Amino acid sequence: MVALSERNAKAAGVADRARFVQGDMFEADISQATVMALFLLPDNLRRLTDKFVNLRPGTRIVANTFGIAGWNPDQITQLGSACYAWCSAMLYIVPAKVAGSWSLGNARLQLEQNFQELTGTLSEGAQQWPVSEAKLRGEQISFTVNGVRHEGSVT
Repeated sequence: MVALSERNAKAAGVADRARFVQGDMFEADISQATVMALFLLPDNLRRLTDKFVNLRPGTRIVANTFGIAGWNPDQITQLGSACYAWCSAMLYIVPAKVAGSWSLGNARLQLEQNFQELTGTLSEGAQQWPVSEAKLRGEQISFTVNGVRHEGSVT
């Protein structure tokens, strides 16, 4: 399959941007991956989740049919009615790690994180406001606090 994949990548003109490896996926160093295309059973995906969340923010993971438990896909694509099996693809974009306490001027932003989903509060003195409409896509973060929209990059 590796040889076939390499031939197909060459024919498609992307051989210089793709790497195919035969080995133990649980032992493999995937830390430099920027895109991963997976067709794995749920237990295998679960066992690899810690490796996935430690990839560089913005890394794209495309899973076929079976999703990563506990992690909501950023996008789902369903193949048309002519597809009878394995007809969905899920895109996950590895989020930056933002959980914790952040300083915003005189205010303190406290964030909790579950993959790309965020909750939290902004505190200034005795006042406290909840974070709403929070989104994290790779290094891009946006949220609303007390009617004010905040957007930026996390590095």
